[in-house]
Amino acid sequence: MRGRWHEHSTRRRLTRCLATAVTVAAALGVGPVGTAQAGASSCADGWHVDVLAADLGGLENLEYDGRGGFYVSGIVRGEILHVTADGLVTTIRTGLDNPAGLRLIGDDLYFVTGDGTTPNGGGTLSRLDTATGEVTVLLPNLVQPNGLLLLPDGDLLISQLSVPWPPVGISRYRPATGEFTLAWSPVPRPNGLALAPDHRAVITEDVLTSQLVRVPLDAPDRPTPLATVNDGLLPGLDDLDVTAAGLAFVTGDYSGSLYRVDPITGDWCTLATGWTTPRGPLPDPPPIGPTSARLAPDLATGAWSLYVTSIDGTLRRLRPPPGTDLTPSYLR
Repeated sequence: MRGRWHEHSTRRRLTRCLATAVTVAAALGVGPVGTAQAGASSCADGWHVDVLAADLGGLENLEYDGRGGFYVSGIVRGEILHVTADGLVTTIRTGLDNPAGLRLIGDDLYFVTGDGTTPNGGGTLSRLDTATGEVTVLLPNLVQPNGLLLLPDGDLLISQLSVPWPPVGISRYRPATGEFTLAWSPVPRPNGLALAPDHRAVITEDVLTSQLVRVPLDAPDRPTPLATVNDGLLPGLDDLDVTAAGLAFVTGDYSGSLYRVDPITGDWCTLATGWTTPRGPLPDPPPIGPTSARLAPDLATGAWSLYVTSIDGTLRRLRPPPGTDLTPSYLR
């Protein structure tokens, strides 16, 4: 009960801070870029949704295990779980403080803790040896680490979602040497991280403005807004993944929706909606929905599918319409 109370309290504070910032931005005349849309169009036709696992507690992130299953982070219960290809769920680690981003390098699962609970530091980047279960803390004093991304050169990017101020941005860590670059990119309020199809940049979001942002790898101090998801006051863009063809699949934590976004044209549409947890006994809790999207192999079809975690404790698979290429950007 304490974990759920703490999670809702933290997210409610973040929602209020972001809502206040939205009001201030509007008063200052700060507007979004990209294609403005009066209503959310649907692009769900032809997609098929399966539930691979349910009742897992609030989930924040996922990572493909290379064998048809996934590691998932349980942010509410403070645990890391493993879900096999046939739906068997195993608890890998417990007692964690709001675990979030996950990335697997060989047998080592890298993960962050302190998502939303460490505005003054205390978050961590750790490495879990999946063969032995041994955990090593690599970075002990991070401010609200959230997302992780493995770059082609082996480095890890860490998004640090600092709300309301001051934003930390994206930091960079080199597992081979332990080198750490704090605030490698100053992009404000970053959340999800994905490699761009040209492998020369990463794509993230600014949660406040609901913008997708391009961060050049050779000029991380010059992020560029790409597109805006104008779905209500605050869709709460969370994790995302990008195809080799350039389409982004983005989760909306507060809107309860999953979006398909074209970063080039700015066009966006709703792939799924209504994936929110029921409102609980707390006063005015925010709706909490999908948190992470990952393109991964679908062993049953031999193609690629889209996998999504949500705070409702569900791991879902979305199979696309025939002819849709979901090859991820890192394989281009």
